[in-house]
Amino acid sequence: MLKLNVSAPTELLWALIGLILTIGGTFLEASIMNVPWLWEHQGTITQSLGVSYQIAAVLLVGCLGGKNAGLMSQLAYLALGLTWLDIFTQGGGFGYVQSPTFGYLLGFVPGAWVCGSLAFQMPPRLESLALSCVSGLLTIHVVGISYLAIARWGGWLTATSGSWLQQVLLYSLHPLPGQLAIACAVTVLAFGLRRLMFY
Repeated sequence: MLKLNVSAPTELLWALIGLILTIGGTFLEASIMNVPWLWEHQGTITQSLGVSYQIAAVLLVGCLGGKNAGLMSQLAYLALGLTWLDIFTQGGGFGYVQSPTFGYLLGFVPGAWVCGSLAFQMPPRLESLALSCVSGLLTIHVVGISYLAIARWGGWLTATSGSWLQQVLLYSLHPLPGQLAIACAVTVLAFGLRRLMFY
């Protein structure tokens, strides 16, 4: 098994890029467009995937910058959002820890690390990058669901409408198809960029 290393300055650069992309991706809704051969008859039609590009940024920085860049960018994102900037989907501040979605934000940290770790275990191929993206996405959901269970049990959630299972459906299963589509797009983009950057 070949292990590829990324230099420290490159990791820092990718961490900064990852932070900026995660903040920007929070406010951009992911969508797909109809196929080009239908444009003449239907025009260009976009359809929302029901998620933002936030997950794409988390996975992309892991695939391109490695585990340390992914970890640093997401720790910075959490620190900025918990202190004073309204960079999370529904604002920011320390009170956000009482939100049912905060566990998924916490999951960005190990998710980016897992994705980056697996992406640099082997030479970049579509299969290995897809595996790293899906593994990172699943890590985010495992942490999010775990936090949701612990927070409900601990009683510190502010919005606890519905059962735990309903919240898991709302926050994990419903957005999962859109997030898997994003993971596929990140896989292809990361594959092209890794070839272009010769690592």
